Amino acid sequence: MKKLQLTLMAALFAIAAFAQNDKMFKHSGEKLDVKILKVGDWTISFTYPNETAEQTISKYAVAKIEYASGRKEDVTEKITISGESDWEKVVILEDKSAATGLKKLDEVKGKTAGFAMYQTAGSADKKSTRRLKQAAAEMGAPFVLLTSEKDNQFTAQAIKKGIAYSYK
Repeated sequence: MKKLQLTLMAALFAIAAFAQNDKMFKHSGEKLDVKILKVGDWTISFTYPNETAEQTISKYAVAKIEYASGRKEDVTEKITISGESDWEKVVILEDKSAATGLKKLDEVKGKTAGFAMYQTAGSADKKSTRRLKQAAAEMGAPFVLLTSEKDNQFTAQAIKKGIAYSYK
């Protein structure tokens, strides 16, 4: 009888060990039971339990991962934008994959006036970046995916366009 109990307990432990999944905690508050396949520079690849289709999510959308082994990994800190005054916290994304899993909000634009007498091309670029980030911060968006960048060295005008993103 004891041998049967020990065998059953061993089998249950073996099943539990194989059935464990990794846990991914998103900045939106969502917790996902998944199997992490790869953590890249900008994205995390994973599968859902009992599925083989590979999914991808931006690292910016993920707070932390708890692996089935017990190891914990902090992925990114949450960026909180309270208004336009937080514009410096806004992150410019240049790779579309870095926005995967984030919520698309609206288009934003940063522009400087042309023919400024005391403005260099470098300062025009900084000013347009600042205005782009301010527009995103006004929406409460911590991220902007840069979609277009135009500089005119003769008029010292810079125009940047992007799409604002937030956590889902």
